[in-house]
Amino acid sequence: MTKIGDTIWERLFLLCAIASVVVTALIFGFMVVLGLPLFKGGHFFYLLTQPWLPSRHAYGIYPMIVGTISIASLAVVIAFPLSLGCASLINVIAPRPFSRFLRRVVQLMTGIPTVIYGLVGVFLLVPLMRDLFQRGSGMCILSAALMLAVLISPTMILFFADSFEHVPRPYLDAVDALGGRPVQKFIYVMIPCAWRGILTGCILGIGRALGDTLVALMIAGNAIQVPSSPLDSARVLTAHIALVIAADYDSLEFKSIFACGVVLYIFTTIVVLAVRSLGASGRRQEP
Repeated sequence: MTKIGDTIWERLFLLCAIASVVVTALIFGFMVVLGLPLFKGGHFFYLLTQPWLPSRHAYGIYPMIVGTISIASLAVVIAFPLSLGCASLINVIAPRPFSRFLRRVVQLMTGIPTVIYGLVGVFLLVPLMRDLFQRGSGMCILSAALMLAVLISPTMILFFADSFEHVPRPYLDAVDALGGRPVQKFIYVMIPCAWRGILTGCILGIGRALGDTLVALMIAGNAIQVPSSPLDSARVLTAHIALVIAADYDSLEFKSIFACGVVLYIFTTIVVLAVRSLGASGRRQEP
């Protein structure tokens, strides 16, 4: 009876895995099929490299690509030290009761809807940035990156903390036996041992930042331009898809959203492959 039950569960899990692969392939096929006219007409690479000038019938998504990469990269740069510091507080520095409380708060933050972060950014962060720099409306790359950093930090913190927990206990005991301080233990032992998990957490944070829509849509300003500074407004690919979806279905303007979808899919694939390659290299190095 047990063997039959195990067989049923194995087949069920296999079916779920196959369904996941099929759905992923269908989504990519959907993007390619609907964007096929762009490939046939040679418009795809034109859209990737040209500016967005509807008055001249130019619908390039190059400004949105630059805006997406700029906001996501800056968000990860801001979130990394914040996440690393919180993870060290949870695993090394803080007393156990406070560490447990802080971890639960971080876990709670992962379940907050993205639109809440967007509202906080609109009503608190944007006026602060406007008054601080005395330039523009406050809806800019820096504002969006700061709020995105708050959004992706809980995921990165939990991933960093889990990586630190997998550091071999004898290494930590050796530091304690030599009279090392907790900060020394963290810098000289835990970070070198958990660097692969830290890098993986950063990659996942980049993926989360690249795929977010509402924060950039509500805070970045949605100006279609190639930004020259963090205080410039910008539009990201996901926000562009949301804003152009109501255009004429037969126009090149509407078809440009499928180019956006293909680019986002490629970005996501690169992130997933990077995470899997790190995991595979880590398993090969394990004794």
